Amino acid sequence: MARRPTIKDIARRAGVSESAVSFALNGRPGVSKDTRARIRLVAEELGWQANSAARALSGERSGAVGLVLARPAHTLGVESFFLRLVSGIQEVLAEARTALLFQVVEDVDAECAVYRRWWAERRVDGVLVVDPRTGDPRPALLAELGLPAVTIGEPGPPAEPSPRVPGPSPVPGSLPVPAASPVPAPSPLSAVRADDAGAMAQVLDHLHGLGHRRIVHIAGLPGLAHTVRRIESLRTEAERRGLGPDHVRSVVTDYSDAEGAAATRRVLAEPHAPTALVYDNDVMAVAGSAVAAELGIPVPDRLSIVAWDDSALCRVTHPRLTALVRDTAGFGRLAAEELLSVLAGGPPGVRESERPRLEPRDSTAPPPAHTDS
Repeated sequence: MARRPTIKDIARRAGVSESAVSFALNGRPGVSKDTRARIRLVAEELGWQANSAARALSGERSGAVGLVLARPAHTLGVESFFLRLVSGIQEVLAEARTALLFQVVEDVDAECAVYRRWWAERRVDGVLVVDPRTGDPRPALLAELGLPAVTIGEPGPPAEPSPRVPGPSPVPGSLPVPAASPVPAPSPLSAVRADDAGAMAQVLDHLHGLGHRRIVHIAGLPGLAHTVRRIESLRTEAERRGLGPDHVRSVVTDYSDAEGAAATRRVLAEPHAPTALVYDNDVMAVAGSAVAAELGIPVPDRLSIVAWDDSALCRVTHPRLTALVRDTAGFGRLAAEELLSVLAGGPPGVRESERPRLEPRDSTAPPPAHTDS
């Protein structure tokens, strides 16, 4: 096994003292400009890299950022969103010669424990926080630790209960919708956000314009801030068009194909079944399309389907699925750029990603003429 070069090796090759090498490589005064340049050139020739443990003891940067994902493990293998997101993050970090430390945990409590350990060990310089939640404990913890962070997605509201609107009893799996969004608590974190409200408005414009009046949104995990935001946006857009919760509503799932299929079966078995379904990801949309085929419900002649996230699955499924197209890798690049900016001393801020655009395909059409409103 090859021996790693040491400061002593660099000093011997450069003809200087070990303390001079330490000063030069750590950016400290005490050596001339020419000597510093010679030492760094020798270090590069020898392939020297700073030891991370020594860097931590001296208070220097670790050269790594962290990403912890608290999601049910069985949902990760089928959802392409995070693969595309991480590819965008890694593209920026690789160019900056910054490592990405990635970990999957069971829940947010375990995620917070990882942040505390990383902070204590100085394993990362900052973190990217995904899946903002209602009553999210992570912003306060990261602020307390002083660990720089960027939230991927708009932070959710605090944990206080919010008022509810009266309405019909929800079907199994339905999520009660707040009457109004509480104002989120100030967040110490930078964020990159997507326009979920604008995206949902595009979906409703499309389906309502085709003549659909009974629409069900097969949503994702109920505790996520973007799930709540999409549900609220659906309600707002429906009310603006004179459609109440008996016509347009949301049903929550865990993003998996199994729960997407189960939710589809439930709503299509109702006496006044929806004529259009909007799914929060591509996997559930494809699963829902398969359920419709199994039940003998032709798409789009009797049922229209929209997927929130476009992917190759949407484009190769028959019929091809109408979907919201967005640059998920670009979303990841934006988040990584913001974190690097914060680590370089820039002020925290909020960056807007490009608004998704609806791509109408073969899975949406006017509802049957005899459909009751």
